[in-house]
Amino acid sequence: MKRAAKETPLTFALLRLLADGAFHSGQTMATHLGTSRASVHNALREVGMYGLDLHRVRGRGYRLARPLHWLDEALIKQQLDAAGAAVQLEIVGHASSTNAMLLQRAALGAASGSVLAAEWQSAGRGRLGRAWRAGLGDALTFSLLWRFDGGLGRLSGLSLAVGVAVLRALDEIGVHDTGLKWPNDILLGAGKLAGILLEAQGDMLGPSAVVIGVGLNLRVSASARAAIDQPVSDLATAGVAAEARNRVFGILLIHLLRVMEEFAARGFAALREEWEAHHAFRQHEIKLSLPDGTGIVGRVCGVTDEGALRVQTVTGERVFHAGEISLRGV
Repeated sequence: MKRAAKETPLTFALLRLLADGAFHSGQTMATHLGTSRASVHNALREVGMYGLDLHRVRGRGYRLARPLHWLDEALIKQQLDAAGAAVQLEIVGHASSTNAMLLQRAALGAASGSVLAAEWQSAGRGRLGRAWRAGLGDALTFSLLWRFDGGLGRLSGLSLAVGVAVLRALDEIGVHDTGLKWPNDILLGAGKLAGILLEAQGDMLGPSAVVIGVGLNLRVSASARAAIDQPVSDLATAGVAAEARNRVFGILLIHLLRVMEEFAARGFAALREEWEAHHAFRQHEIKLSLPDGTGIVGRVCGVTDEGALRVQTVTGERVFHAGEISLRGV
């Protein structure tokens, strides 16, 4: 998928007018936004870089091939109820990376519970430096800042705990054929549905702060699938309608807040059994690619109370911490 260097306010303003999927004339939109018809034409010229298909018909105007469902703070907070008191939510049209932006804010003293969501990310990041690709409106891409009294050493297993929160949310919205892939992927069927990226600040003695980035596929287009080097899945495949985007986000935030509180009080050990129950690769043969370029083949036994992976190899059981390790089935 092409990437835009910069989102223009006019482009996103026009896309909001076009969100209903109906035809809108260029002149009508130009008048509404106080600009020229030429500016409208220019602003819509490159919408394909956002993963959108725009129809242009002489005499009728412009129409998106499918409606856009924008994030709505009020609708999201309707789902949060009392839990919303712990959330400071901000929605932006474009961000290079919500994790990068929220990390900067964390260093400046942003409050625990700060959430930054982007309609579209130009440089979304996954684990091991991989890019996260999603069209405008086709995913939930957001980051949550959470502060802990303890130091970095007490955060072992946090990415796995976040996976439990995501699965609880998916179960609530009726998506059940899911699994967890160590250390931070959520699977639907055989494809990756969501990914988690944690970045921490602090020291071993504490306090510490963690920015938790989540990317959840609502819909993956054919062009996006072709650009991704692994099987992927989306909520649309599971029958979740695109217009449920705000409801899904609100439910996901509720479960993340609950798990953060649980983890702060009892660590991953309290969540390990639940994580194991959804472990997609338990007792499977796998190959681990290590940072030094070597590989290890073995059978997955489970995870420890600290979230490390237990693997039975030809030389006995070994324990691996996430780091720069990549896991694949064999």
